[in-house]
Amino acid sequence: MARWIVLFDDDETAAWVRQNHAQAHFDYLAAHADRILIGGGLRPEPGAWFTGGLWVLEVESREEAVALVEADPYFTLGLRKGYRLAVWGKAPCYGEVML
Repeated sequence: MARWIVLFDDDETAAWVRQNHAQAHFDYLAAHADRILIGGGLRPEPGAWFTGGLWVLEVESREEAVALVEADPYFTLGLRKGYRLAVWGKAPCYGEVML
């Protein structure tokens, strides 16, 4: 398995999705916690509104990562205007890190 990072960009005109469908999104994350190791919203500064999100995935393939991303309610309902997907590995100086 590989560890992947997903960086999401939100559509600022679709903030209603986050406001009205957060629980469905959180339920989706919980249902896939075996592969979506951690996730959360991104803001330009503390207290500002969200402009995107970040996930760390552990999956077998890019196709599996794309399927997870594109089935999330935030994606299907139009909050996400785009995302970047990349394989990630930590620098060796950090030793063992558990996520």
